[in-house]
Amino acid sequence: MALQNIKTYQFRNVFSLQQIAFDKACSISKEERVNSYKIIWVKEGSGVYSIDFDRFIAESDTLFFLSPGQVFSVDSEKIKNAYQISFTQDFYCLQAHDSEVACNGVLFNNVYKTPSVSIDQKDRRKLDFIVENLIEEFEQSETAKYDMLQSYLKQFIVHSVRMISSSVSLKDDIETRLYKDFSVLVEQNFKSIHSVTEYANRLGLSPKSLSKHFQKIGTETPSDLIKSRIITEAKRQLLYSSKTIKHIAFDLGFNDPAYFSRFFTKATGKSPKLFQKTT
Repeated sequence: MALQNIKTYQFRNVFSLQQIAFDKACSISKEERVNSYKIIWVKEGSGVYSIDFDRFIAESDTLFFLSPGQVFSVDSEKIKNAYQISFTQDFYCLQAHDSEVACNGVLFNNVYKTPSVSIDQKDRRKLDFIVENLIEEFEQSETAKYDMLQSYLKQFIVHSVRMISSSVSLKDDIETRLYKDFSVLVEQNFKSIHSVTEYANRLGLSPKSLSKHFQKIGTETPSDLIKSRIITEAKRQLLYSSKTIKHIAFDLGFNDPAYFSRFFTKATGKSPKLFQKTT
């Protein structure tokens, strides 16, 4: 089907906005391991996407938030209008701004859930306004362009956090904050730390107390969440890297590749070698 326009706005290879528009719904297929933070706004159309081996269905006005390292592919897609915002840690550091924005572990680096949210008409108008300002700023050659672009990106992220919080009724209680902090810690350390006790110690809790807090919000146990993160990374590397199974085991903190194989097989029902061949 005829292509109308794909417009890319770029700032120093660290921040970009891609505006995609077709005169009719058009399907695009791609598969990638994400190397930057991405916000995908399916503005008009629909799609079925695989993100870290789970399938997600998007209708018009759906936002997805992807973090570096995640595996993204399109199963089917009929998009008429969409935006993709991409930025690196060098352009906008999530950790440095987390006390203000609180998106780290919620929108991004949420290793247990791929965040997505549906947008209503009120939110669409707000996001449209932010994107329009972004595009206008991309086309400027004025001073302080970096600061202005970062400011608009921050506005988009803050509003997205508010939408996520509203849609899933996130509570500002000890369990929610603990879950978020645990998620960020695991994302930073899962290759070297596999022990619930070590994570609990870093959070100033006993392993038993940590597990009780997680029970209150009805999530998986801390041990299962750590294992899930390791398995997700193992799958990514088995399919999208040239590393041997032995080197993947070492990279994920296993001194014994045979133990890693048993660990992976127990979790997935397939050996690492079989997973590579049949997926």
